[in-house]
Amino acid sequence: MIWVLLAVFVLCLLMRFPIAFSLGLSCLVFLLFKGIPLVVIPMKMYSGIDVFVLLSIPGFIIAGNLMNHGGLTEKIIGFCNQGIGHIRGGLALANIAASMLFAGISGTAISDTASIGSVMIPAMKKEGYDADFSCAVTASSSTVGPIIPPSVPMIIAATLSGLSVGKLFLAGAIPGLLLGLSLMGVAYAIAIKKRYPKHKRSSLKRLLRSFLDTFWSLLMTFIILFGIIGGIFTPTEASIIAVVYAFIIGAFVYKKLDVKKTMVIVLDAMKTSASLMVLIGFANLFGWILITEQLPQTVSSGILNFSEDKYVVLLLINLLLILVGTFMETLAALLILFPILLKVALAVDIDPIHFGVIALLNLMIGLTTPPLGICLFVSASIGKVSIGKVSKAGLPFLLVSLLVLVLVTLFPALSLWLPELFLD
Repeated sequence: MIWVLLAVFVLCLLMRFPIAFSLGLSCLVFLLFKGIPLVVIPMKMYSGIDVFVLLSIPGFIIAGNLMNHGGLTEKIIGFCNQGIGHIRGGLALANIAASMLFAGISGTAISDTASIGSVMIPAMKKEGYDADFSCAVTASSSTVGPIIPPSVPMIIAATLSGLSVGKLFLAGAIPGLLLGLSLMGVAYAIAIKKRYPKHKRSSLKRLLRSFLDTFWSLLMTFIILFGIIGGIFTPTEASIIAVVYAFIIGAFVYKKLDVKKTMVIVLDAMKTSASLMVLIGFANLFGWILITEQLPQTVSSGILNFSEDKYVVLLLINLLLILVGTFMETLAALLILFPILLKVALAVDIDPIHFGVIALLNLMIGLTTPPLGICLFVSASIGKVSIGKVSKAGLPFLLVSLLVLVLVTLFPALSLWLPELFLD
């Protein structure tokens, strides 16, 4: 009967239903077919969201919105431009650097594409960059943020698996930096080839002034990260600190927030958080059905029957996750697939922290994989360019992202060195 669940789910996706509705409708149809009492729906939804660490998600979403509207993100972009704007293609490099510094605090790569892209894409076009290149850089760079801590997707992965949030945060740092620097290398090479513009080198005085102006924006990420890793506060407490900090800086330092604007920001964050919690609730119900129908065991045995070699298993998982990531939002894909594939990874002696980074990196790359990568569509709509042109311009960035994925997959130390250094 599992085919009923999967068939309805795929049909809903093809009809462009929201992921949460697709999950809910497919579960409802399955339960009706099986004759299972519908009271199981609220029970499983509630058990899925009744997790303390999930309280951090609304906080980080509000903090990300406050950063956007309070001028913190704008200051980060300005500082990056002052620091590397004198290099050929400096604005493209600043785009990537801003995504690295902004991290995944807004919630998802799609949010990062929209927030940073709305500022950077028009600016790059105005400076003389090709529109398709501007969109491709923005879409590719947005995938770096959720790898570098603090990251909402990593909190979700930790919740699903019982792993340490602090360890996952640290595990993503080196792969995230490696991915960001690799994208910068590609952007620089293309900028040299196409003779994109560069600015005059900023004086030390202007650079220092820009740093001091951006200092309060940069400090928030370090407070969150080292507070969690140092055991000073939990991820949930960190999210509240981030909200208070972003509001104080936006309202009293940069003076771009007032009561009216803050109320709108909080309301938007409430809508986003509510929709996300509904998604998590339905995904928990969906996962419960998969478990009762023994689909994880079937998938696990199918992969392991094909091969028990660790690297062959990782290759199959990588291909599956990239494929899924091209048409499904990251958090939804994590909620559905991560617990299933983690069992397969553990069966061939893959470290769960290492696997968490691999899984997230795969799904991020999927967001920029043609022809269905969601971040490509978002950036193309902002830049008013066809998705075909953006996909073509993004191919060099996609290739280097895949190379980083291969390195992270083959060399676990890239993910595990920092967690072992600080937390073991």
